[in-house]
Amino acid sequence: MNSLLMNARMFWRRTVDYSQEYRQLANGQWPQALFISCSDSRVIPALITSARPGDLFELRNAGNIVPPHDAPSVSGEVATIEYAIEVLEVRHIVICGHSHCGAVGAMVRNEDLSKVPGVNKWLDYARPALEPALQKPPRDRALLEYVQRHVAAQLETLSKYPIVKRQIAAGQLKLHGWLYQVDTGELRELDDNGEFRLQNVWSAPTEP
Repeated sequence: MNSLLMNARMFWRRTVDYSQEYRQLANGQWPQALFISCSDSRVIPALITSARPGDLFELRNAGNIVPPHDAPSVSGEVATIEYAIEVLEVRHIVICGHSHCGAVGAMVRNEDLSKVPGVNKWLDYARPALEPALQKPPRDRALLEYVQRHVAAQLETLSKYPIVKRQIAAGQLKLHGWLYQVDTGELRELDDNGEFRLQNVWSAPTEP
């Protein structure tokens, strides 16, 4: 923790070459995308995408879960998604799952979560989509098959948000499914055929 604290105290000195950029950020934010990912410390959106401050509007939670837009309780996730689309006018939303995910692992292994009841209840949003896979215990520690299914299910939930439907229909919004492999740094993207394809060479996405 001491090293993190020291780095934070020295951060302003390391930004001297970007002083003009930081002053411009005080005028507002115009992020390129909403990036929905897990809170896992091994998943760093800015590192994966080489994003600069102001590039990504981030939503992180346990298991990169998207609750239904009409969930019975107040949801910071719903509020963040609405704000990103309606106010910040983002044109891309990425849901990025990752290998070796603790949340997905807990669900597919049916782990005892009685000591973390809040986590257990939160995962109820994601369990139904994984139930067909629960008949066979995971053999792969990376959980790639299960994380792919999970990401696809969260995209499906997101696509049902009224504001998302409207913006997609208007050609103003595009959804992306990614799978980041923490032990290799590889990135898989969900294609139009519903397959996660390994991306070896990055290419800029086409703007809608």
